Amino acid sequence: MNVDEDCMDYVHLTNDKLVGNYQWKGRLDLLNIVMIGLSNELPGHDEQYELHRLLGALLSMGLTVEEKLNIIEAEYNIPVEDNMRKDVSVMCNLSQRILEEGIERGIEKGKAEVIITMYKSGYALEDIANLINKDEEEIKAIIQREELTLV
Repeated sequence: MNVDEDCMDYVHLTNDKLVGNYQWKGRLDLLNIVMIGLSNELPGHDEQYELHRLLGALLSMGLTVEEKLNIIEAEYNIPVEDNMRKDVSVMCNLSQRILEEGIERGIEKGKAEVIITMYKSGYALEDIANLINKDEEEIKAIIQREELTLV
């Protein structure tokens, strides 16, 4: 299956007798898992993909809050009140913040790798600090942290 395809799977418990003949008295319908794969592209407004479109719109990073709310209201006849506007706005801002935090972590990890490489290559701490735009104490702390993880 292509990653960009919409899909929906229904995974559920079944009672397969492997050993013995004990009759299970529990309810097999208590644990159900529904896995929904959303593509990066929002599917067209079609009854077959209605759930995918709604979830795709809500979770999309490519749509603005207003675009999401317009889809919810116009296509699904869900009244959009002030509290829903706030909730969707918070949800959108949260995903954006998670993305930004991931980028920041990646940049810091990359800088740390450059610092360690330069240090192992014999660069002076002062030179590393000037090139990386950090003070020498930060450089020392990164090197010490790296040395601790190697031990």
